[in-house]
Amino acid sequence: AMKVSVIQMDMRPLESAANFDRAEALIRRAAGENSPDVVVLPETWNTGFMPAGDLAAASDDNARAVRKRFSPLARELNVNIVAGSVSNRRGGKIYNTACVFDRAGACLAEYDKTHLFTPMGEHEAYAPGDHLVTFTLDGVRCGIAICYEVRFPELWRTLALRGAEVVFLPAQWTAARQYHWETLTAARAIENQLFVVSCNACGERGGVVYGGFSRILDPWGEVLAQGGGGEELLCAELDLARVREIRSTINVFRDRRAELYRL
Repeated sequence: AMKVSVIQMDMRPLESAANFDRAEALIRRAAGENSPDVVVLPETWNTGFMPAGDLAAASDDNARAVRKRFSPLARELNVNIVAGSVSNRRGGKIYNTACVFDRAGACLAEYDKTHLFTPMGEHEAYAPGDHLVTFTLDGVRCGIAICYEVRFPELWRTLALRGAEVVFLPAQWTAARQYHWETLTAARAIENQLFVVSCNACGERGGVVYGGFSRILDPWGEVLAQGGGGEELLCAELDLARVREIRSTINVFRDRRAELYRL
């Protein structure tokens, strides 16, 4: 089993130093209260999502601050950290970058969000990544997608075909589209027969309310834990045997007709 703790965090626009301190304090609290195997942060928690002002100045520099803070923290607490995503300057561009640390503090994976949220102009401030990522935590194959990417089933199916049994979904999803959030997180879990560990931000920034309502779902789409609208910690135990059990009951991977699909 894998015990996950989701940190449904509020943050201050562009106040990176304060947000780093808050994230660390919440990770320490989650580790102390729940003894999880994995802790998860939301999307762009260092700056907030699409803040007005100087995003580049508030962004991390090639994920150096994330690595400097969370590599030793993961080692100290003996916990895997899916460090949500940060606004991250690299090569003259800004990326929406997720870093994953194992218990030894190694940065196992770095993922730049590949599908940018054009309705809010994310593509004007950020550059898209060019590859998907899977990684192994405590022997479990995992994947990551960020927020808007829950709307792209091809991405999720690709992660599932690469062996992912758990997909982490850091987000800054608005309260206005909560029904889509509920429906799509459940759909991605059910159709790919894997665990979805979503970690949404909360709070109001720039007139937009971020909805919280983080959800941990099993491969049957059952809700193992669900947040409210404010800052909180959620915890659930993932029984990985459920993946094999469900896939042997309704084996969609065996019954796929890959030769018919042009993705």
